[in-house]
This record gives sequence, C-alpha cells and structure tokens, in this order.
Amino acid sequence: MTTYYSGDRGSHSMTTSVTYSEFRRRWHINKFKKQLKQLCFLYSDSLRLTPFTAYSSFIIAMLGFFVTFLTAASFVLGTPTNPTDIVARACGNTPTPEEVLAAERQFAADRAAKSTDTYRPLSATLQVYFHVISEDSTPGGGNIPDDQIRKQMNVLNSDFSSATVTWNLVNITRTVNSDWFSNALPNTPEQTLMKATLRQGGPNDLNVYTVAFRPGVAGLGAPSSILGYATFPSDYHKKPSDDGVVILFSSLPDGATPHYNHGRTMTHEVGHWCGLYHTFQNGCEGEGDHVADTNAEASSAQGCPAGRDTCKQPGEDPIHNYMDYTYDTCMNSFTPGQIQRMSEQLRTYRGLS
Repeated sequence: MTTYYSGDRGSHSMTTSVTYSEFRRRWHINKFKKQLKQLCFLYSDSLRLTPFTAYSSFIIAMLGFFVTFLTAASFVLGTPTNPTDIVARACGNTPTPEEVLAAERQFAADRAAKSTDTYRPLSATLQVYFHVISEDSTPGGGNIPDDQIRKQMNVLNSDFSSATVTWNLVNITRTVNSDWFSNALPNTPEQTLMKATLRQGGPNDLNVYTVAFRPGVAGLGAPSSILGYATFPSDYHKKPSDDGVVILFSSLPDGATPHYNHGRTMTHEVGHWCGLYHTFQNGCEGEGDHVADTNAEASSAQGCPAGRDTCKQPGEDPIHNYMDYTYDTCMNSFTPGQIQRMSEQLRTYRGLS
C-alpha cells in the first residue's frame, strides 16, 4: 500500500525548491561574483601601493579570478545531471572511541540482564516502512518509483540472508517537502521533525527515509557528500521517534550516483541499525569494531583496493565487507562474528526473542 503526504516550508518553499543542477550552478556563479568583487577592491587598493606590490597583488588576483571564471562557466554551460557527485563514500555514523567504549560497557551490562539467551542464532522477519521524501513529483526530484524500492528490498534480503534476517516491505509513504529533502542530515531539526511525523511501528520495525543531503540550498552552501546514516539499537530507548535509517535517494539500485547505485548504502546503514560499527572503527588499536573476525583496518577503504593492508595485525583489510566504504560492487559479505553481534544487539535492544 502507498500512502501520500505533503509538506513545505511555508513562505520559504519557493526559494528552496530548486533542482540539484540549478543549485550547483548558482553556487559557482555566486562564488564567481564574490571573486570579481574582491578583484575590484584589490585594484582600487593597489593604486595606493608601491608599483611592485600593486603589480604582484593584481597578477595573483587575476589568476584566481580566471580559475573561478572557468569553473563557473563550466557549470553554466554544462552542469552534471547526477543528483550528487559523490567521489568517495561517507557515512554519518562516526562515534568517538570514548562513545564506543561507554556503549560497549552498557551493552555488556544490558545483555547480561536479559532473561533470554542472546547468543543463540537469530531467525527473524522484520517489517520495513519506506518513506520517500522529494522536492517535487519527478524521479529526479527524489520521487523514486515503487519498482526501484522493490529492487532495493531484494538487495537487502539477499545481503542479510547469511544472517537469517528477512525484511518485509509493509508500506511506502510519499512526502513532498523540499526542506526535509535537502536538509535532513544527522541531528538537524529537519530530520527530527521528518522522523517524528512519519515514523511507524516499534523498536524492531525498520523505518527508511530517502533524501538528497544537500544542505544550504537557499544560501547556496556546498553540497554534502554523505550517503546515509542510522541510529544504533541502543539509541531506541532514549528517543524512539528518532529511530531509523536515512539514505541518499540516488543510491538505490539503478540510481544516478555512480559506483554507489547498487543498493549497498542501505545494507551498510541497516548494519548500523542492527548494531554494527564500521570495520575501521578505532583504526588498528584496541578492539576495533568489537568483532573478532573482521581484520583490523587503519582507515576506510575507497574504490576496491585489492590487497590493501593498513595494520600490522595479520590479514588484509576487509574491503569486501558491507561495513567498509568501498564501491557497491566491491561489497559482498558480513562475517560470522558480525552476524553474531547483530543477533545479540537485536535481542538485547529491539525485543527479538
């Protein structure tokens, strides 16, 4: 079943409802205008300087001016049509080592207090509520079609089959709200209101929101590069309405973001929702991601760098793991240890038996 919602920013909605291409074009043109103004001021000031200093300053300013002019011209004449020009994967889940240590201490205590055996293998079917946020009614404006969502669900179920977790799509909602579409980044008022308005179900019901991650549209700020973020299971009791996964709408299968359009962004973020950290959490030090069978990794891997080995501990970096930052086509697995951790986290915090 598909349910439709609508929303806007009142008097500001018209100023913020622009396409991504238009947004990038305006941003570079504004930068060009600022450079031109600075050049004029510098030329005026140079009249009061010594000839050599004035000449040097003017030449430097002219070089900067022409670089900016050429960049702006390229966007005016041929702006890319991709919704997001992602050159490297980024995720909004970045807990500090101190935050991870505190969370793991609490997890040990909470797991021990459970009457059920959290170590048993898990077999469960979880319900999914999919919320499509868009700036208009077009696919390019974020209104992704149902068949693309079904393809995403197929990817999710295939990727989690080794964990014996099945995801059942219950409902799709559609909301036209350019403010949420552009600005629903971690901890922003927009994402808080979006989730409070749309979220459905309880602690073991997955709510997914698709947005654009392009803050500052009205002010022509630089676009964000993150592909998604998620809440951890232990976060639910603190703020149930905030629970869920938020992903870039063009990262779904057949989306417009090169290298990240096979659906693995949702797999990665749902991994967080099930209690996993990044494989490179805490680098080469300590317990890393608190999973024994993921090899230590100093930093996130990009692309698909075969043979990468960044830590002195045995084993190459886990570049094919869903919880790294590699291309979608490079990712293909969770480890048994990660599957065990997800089982324990879901039983401890999401009420699964």
